[in-house]
Amino acid sequence: MYEEHSRGHGRIEYRRIWATGRIAPGKYINFPHASQVFRIESTVTGLDGTPLRENEVEVRYGITSLSTRKADKRRLLELARGHWSIENKLHYVRDVTYDEDRSRVRRGAAPHMMASISNLAISLLRMAGATNIAEAGRHCTFHPEFAARLLGVSMVA
Repeated sequence: MYEEHSRGHGRIEYRRIWATGRIAPGKYINFPHASQVFRIESTVTGLDGTPLRENEVEVRYGITSLSTRKADKRRLLELARGHWSIENKLHYVRDVTYDEDRSRVRRGAAPHMMASISNLAISLLRMAGATNIAEAGRHCTFHPEFAARLLGVSMVA
């Protein structure tokens, strides 16, 4: 087991991870190339130690192809936290900036396509160095040549 904690934003978060690298491929779990399975427990409290969530302990499980030499418990925890920060950052922008939750697009593959287009736009703007996606989107609206450059397209007058 490995554990760590962080303090910030008016709370303390405790994280513990258990991992095993003793998996014979195909013997215990049916995941190709699986090398490790792990369990992460998170507990969030206020600075005074009182629980901030109704269910005090959150548990997540994972499977990875990374060997114990490539990713020890500390590294697995770091990778898992990095994954969720990316997810949260993307979904927040889609929910707040693009107001995706109120979208009227609901039939067939259209919702999936709209989400893919939003992800592409956000990724291109971030790769271009944008920190404020809403502002960068407005910039693209008024400067279509900039948007075309992001897509690798040249505009012909």
